[in-house]
Amino acid sequence: MSAPRGNGALLVVKDLVKHFPVKKGVFARAAGAVRAVDGVSFSIPRGKTLSLVGESGSGKTTAGRSILRLIEPTSGTVHFDGIDVTALDRRALRGLRKRMQLIFQDPYGSLNPRMTVRSVLGEALAAHQVVPKGARRDRVFKLLDLVGLPPETADRYPHEFSGGQRQRIGIARALAVEPDLIVADEPVSALDVSIQAQILNLMKDLQQELGLTYLFIGHNLGVVRHISDLVAVMYLGRIVEIGPAAAIFDAPVHPYTKALLAAVPVPAPDAKRQRSILGGDVPSPINPPPGCHFHPRCPDCQPACRTRDTRLVQVVPGHYAACHVHARPPE
Repeated sequence: MSAPRGNGALLVVKDLVKHFPVKKGVFARAAGAVRAVDGVSFSIPRGKTLSLVGESGSGKTTAGRSILRLIEPTSGTVHFDGIDVTALDRRALRGLRKRMQLIFQDPYGSLNPRMTVRSVLGEALAAHQVVPKGARRDRVFKLLDLVGLPPETADRYPHEFSGGQRQRIGIARALAVEPDLIVADEPVSALDVSIQAQILNLMKDLQQELGLTYLFIGHNLGVVRHISDLVAVMYLGRIVEIGPAAAIFDAPVHPYTKALLAAVPVPAPDAKRQRSILGGDVPSPINPPPGCHFHPRCPDCQPACRTRDTRLVQVVPGHYAACHVHARPPE
């Protein structure tokens, strides 16, 4: 499976696989594997945002954590700024950690309730020796200002903040070590809609100001459209469509992408739109269907889809899809 790779990419992921063994019996013998990520490839140019989207269980969060090696990938390579992350030993990986940070989904669960904001941010500064000890106080205040929080919040505890404020603290913690890449794992899904927009606008402003590169993981396509330069749609551990955000939203190719877009609420109740309703449930990642993994739920399924595996095909320059019926390369 291939995917576009432009020049100037900060992150290049090639054939990433993560299988979790399923063990049974008294002796815990391997009886199969959960194919959480099954050959994912993409790249992200510097200063841009690529969003991984899909239903729950599609493998997008596992892909993000495998890229950071928070969980070890089964196979494949991850190159960050030309460095093969998958080949690094623990010491070398620790040295690279400060350049790759994670924003968590739950802004409360990711913060230690017994630590003040000053301690949370100071811990990151101390762990990676970003600034001398005497300069940490000023650095904490600067980080708080960067995410729109007043300096007096430094001595407050997480339970004293709203959900949006907690997520601002989580963003400040990620920025504390001056990263180049941030993996944002559904960073606004636990927030009210009005607060979501504020956090997304903050992330976009920070990206422009600091030159950040984002891997944004989400399932809300309205949110994804607002922040993305590139979008990769995942289904059952594989990317089924990838390309510029405008192309994915305005001219989707894969039936799964079309179904996801058709499920997005529109602000005009009387607006006419094409419905695309999926039947059945997501197949088990332990025993995925043969051929195209999506064929049991696809309204356009053909005989070849049931037996012949799919691969990403370039439909138009920069826009790839994996579909026997609709992904036809230009002649």
